Amino acid sequence: TSSGVLKATLSMNPDLSDGEDEEQTTRTSRRGNILPIHGSEKTMNLNSMVLTNVLNSVYFKNVLVQLKTYHEIVDEIYNHVYHLEPWEKGSRKLAGQVGMCGGVRGVGTGGIVSSAFCLLFKVFTLRPTRKQVNGLINHRDSPYIRGIGFLFIRYTQPPPDLWDWFEPYLDDEEEVDPKAGGGSLLTVGQMCQEMLTKLEWYGTLFPRIPVPVQKSIEERLREHRRSVYAAVNQTEDNETEEMKEEEEEEE
Repeated sequence: TSSGVLKATLSMNPDLSDGEDEEQTTRTSRRGNILPIHGSEKTMNLNSMVLTNVLNSVYFKNVLVQLKTYHEIVDEIYNHVYHLEPWEKGSRKLAGQVGMCGGVRGVGTGGIVSSAFCLLFKVFTLRPTRKQVNGLINHRDSPYIRGIGFLFIRYTQPPPDLWDWFEPYLDDEEEVDPKAGGGSLLTVGQMCQEMLTKLEWYGTLFPRIPVPVQKSIEERLREHRRSVYAAVNQTEDNETEEMKEEEEEEE
């Protein structure tokens, strides 16, 4: 059963080494290397349908179970994640069918669960450190490695900490297409803003953010946008002034 798979998965204690010496600490504050887990420490706050399909998928049980280290997971994301939806494109229409539709990652009540969400939950079972999560969201080999990192943060980190995690990336211009099959091209910054302000993510739900925290995030976003707008206007004014000075010098 999926509950049995979950217990077995969480009882594993794989090597979490990222290949570098790092300071270990038992603190769970924003400054500590050991991350707190908001909400359920077993389900990662995933929708039960998504989680059941992850745990029952052949990909998760037979392939990902063999991956033990941070670097192995990152390599798997790089090689096998091409979108950030919970379901593969068009697979939800196949729900309940058998035979060849059983597929690589398993058809259940929801559809064929994506490699992205299988790997997202695999990251969760490894209980990554703050340093390792920062390594994901700052990775330069693939925006989907970064996307998995941001999804992990959105699903697992305490709501009051979310702004500090996402704020440095709100203007990140690297492009990513979260939609299965393509057609929803965003910048990483736009994706981060969506994760902070929207409850729904391509047919599934994020954990709810308490109303006071959500209001604070939205106010900070408005202030951030005002600051960006003012900076752009100032830059344009400076460029206009420089052009005038150059024209005057030429005359």
